[in-house]
Amino acid sequence: MDFSFIPIILSLKVAFAAVIIVTCTSIPLAGLMAKREFLGKDVVESIITLPLVLPPSVIGFMLLFVFGKNGPIGKLLEQWFHTRIVFTLAGAVVAAAVVALPLMYQSVKVAMENVDPNLEKAARTLGAKELRIFFTITLPLAWNGIVAGLVLAFARSLGEFGATLMIAGNIPGKTQTMPLAIYFANESGDTRQASILVIIMTVFSFMVIYGLNRWGKGSQKDRKGGGDHA
Repeated sequence: MDFSFIPIILSLKVAFAAVIIVTCTSIPLAGLMAKREFLGKDVVESIITLPLVLPPSVIGFMLLFVFGKNGPIGKLLEQWFHTRIVFTLAGAVVAAAVVALPLMYQSVKVAMENVDPNLEKAARTLGAKELRIFFTITLPLAWNGIVAGLVLAFARSLGEFGATLMIAGNIPGKTQTMPLAIYFANESGDTRQASILVIIMTVFSFMVIYGLNRWGKGSQKDRKGGGDHA
């Protein structure tokens, strides 16, 4: 059988879209959880990080329940916008975003917690508003954690399988991402297609991890160099 690049293209589309959603969601969440104390904070944080420990099939079932034809959000989308999430590429994006969110969130939250609070306090004494402090001090100083979270979230989105299969299905050319294509190509005996996709995903994952480690070491050297110079 001829090799198809469509699963690769679909996977990249899903991963990029999921990362955009995860970034817009995790940064304000991490900022809130890192800088504020409120009743039920531990419960909220547990819910955010729950996809890290739940099996993908369980996450997929939950998403199917929420976004299905009779689900609370699925029914509203059908009635108000005449659209659906289940068995579409949008469903794959939702699944990827849900499983990638905890990785991005944890990375950004740790980075924000490590920002020197004295710098933020100094900005407040000079009359800076909280929003300005967040965008001009907290975010820039947490940049390393944000970049690390982006890379990990992208890689996780690219490799999502279980939840995607349940909510988006395996529709060739429409929702069949690389992990799904590998599984079903192997099931059907198309080892050539499966092998090529496995090699591509393995090489890409290695490059992501290697690049992130190298970038992290470079950032540490830069900080040490700046500190020594000071």
